[in-house]
Amino acid sequence: MTYCCAIKTRAGLVFLSDSRTNAGLDQISSFRKMIIYEKPGDRFMVLLSAGNLSISQSVREVLQVEKLVEPGQEEPLTIWNATSMFDACRVLGAAVRRVHERDAAALRASGVDFNVSMIFGGQIGNEGMRLFQIYSPGNFIEATDETPYFQIGESKYGKPVLDRVITPDTPLEEAAKCALVSMDSTLKSNLSVGLPLDMVVYEAGRLHSDRIVCIDEHNPYFQMVRRSWGEKLRQIFDSIEHPAWEGQHTQVPILVNTSRNQPIKKISTPEEKLI
Repeated sequence: MTYCCAIKTRAGLVFLSDSRTNAGLDQISSFRKMIIYEKPGDRFMVLLSAGNLSISQSVREVLQVEKLVEPGQEEPLTIWNATSMFDACRVLGAAVRRVHERDAAALRASGVDFNVSMIFGGQIGNEGMRLFQIYSPGNFIEATDETPYFQIGESKYGKPVLDRVITPDTPLEEAAKCALVSMDSTLKSNLSVGLPLDMVVYEAGRLHSDRIVCIDEHNPYFQMVRRSWGEKLRQIFDSIEHPAWEGQHTQVPILVNTSRNQPIKKISTPEEKLI
């Protein structure tokens, strides 16, 4: 399995992916889920992938040469000549559908679903940064101010901190830190996600990035994040008052009557009914 997340704020973009792939408990390998497309001064794009590894690798290979031919266009559309991230994402969707047309029937005959999901984001020319999530049929949605991040793979463990912290105005370095905390929460709770991690931080308008790092278990900053997050969570948890069940004085009682509902009823005899 895998976990990838991408965050879009007004300051820039953050991309983070793990590298674990498994086909059972005794077949665990490392494969990178991230690929960077950069033409400095012209375009910067990052692709994250999850799902069936053979499908995602095929899509990435096809994307390099995929050409979207449309009526009235003199030159076929590719990720290298697209003038907007939307058009580049259309090329990616076409690459997904091409692989589906080629492989889906054979996979289905073997009992394998065509399962792939991707995150694609970046900036082209003077257009603003954009971030998309692509589904198995090749269709996609775009991140908005209301939903400024996407996750694919094992998303549930790392989602709460993103929901609580990330807004469109979150500073870029804070967004990067939040992504790492999100990944740590996932690593803590799911063995199918594992190190090393690939991380890219892109500053709005630069059209290139040197903030690219591979993070393993020896990375000092990530070690500090994991240790600090665990310790602070424990401290905050210990500071929360216990529920008072025995009538102790408290300003936050738990045993209060609700306006519409009653406590659940006990059944004491075979004749009693819930309803």
